[in-house]
Amino acid sequence: MKSPNPVSERSPPPPIGALLREWRAARRISQLELALQSDMSARHLSYVETGKAQASREMVCRMAKALKLPLRERNTLLLAGGYAPEYAENPLATPALGRMRQAIELILAHQEPYAAFVLDRHWNVLMTNQAAVRINRLLMQGRESPHANLLHQVFDPKDFRSVMANWPEVAEKFIHHLHEQLASVPSDQRSQQLLNEILQYPDVPASWRFRDLKNEPDPVLTIVFRSDEGELRFFETITTFSMPRDVTLDELRIECAFPADDHTAAVCARLAASEA
Repeated sequence: MKSPNPVSERSPPPPIGALLREWRAARRISQLELALQSDMSARHLSYVETGKAQASREMVCRMAKALKLPLRERNTLLLAGGYAPEYAENPLATPALGRMRQAIELILAHQEPYAAFVLDRHWNVLMTNQAAVRINRLLMQGRESPHANLLHQVFDPKDFRSVMANWPEVAEKFIHHLHEQLASVPSDQRSQQLLNEILQYPDVPASWRFRDLKNEPDPVLTIVFRSDEGELRFFETITTFSMPRDVTLDELRIECAFPADDHTAAVCARLAASEA
């Protein structure tokens, strides 16, 4: 029977020792610290990392938990150790995730008349509510976005970047999040590719090529858009699934936009009323 998890169909993972060393470096955990947190001897962990010993499945799971790996990376570590993946990766549209999809659709519907959209780990827009469609149509004056990826929408001068009044501030925060994501999962090649792609857009500061370890972004960012209805101001919240057991759900987030002033709220309400 074909495995439900596509991770098993990819190219063979690196040796488990190489992965463990890479993750310890990313998490800044010594061999001794990982051994203590995984309830094993440092000597045995050293043998596992050098290929002189094989870790049991239970031991691999303990190390993955100690390293706080995302579900996708836990599967990869298990495969590298010679074991089957633990977590399935079902498409969101499959019956297996039917109840979870209903919950997502409920959140999107209840967010009206304000925008909400669903993103995967690489910032691809998977779902939106009608409010997002209405507001995007207003901002873009009826033009369709050329991208289905939020990062490209923010950085491409032909997309939403053209109507962002505070684009440098917004873009810098997105860059910060992308660098943090790469630091958290250094093996994520697609995120690295995305970083390289958006850095090619015009007027992107050279300093944004590197992770900023000194300055932390403001806790909440207000995004300001220019429109035919005047400036629209939004802040956003992010919703994720609690304790997911599926890779798809682990990597999903729902972003909800809320008006930052009365004028923006009134415009959103008028747009919804005009469509009713």
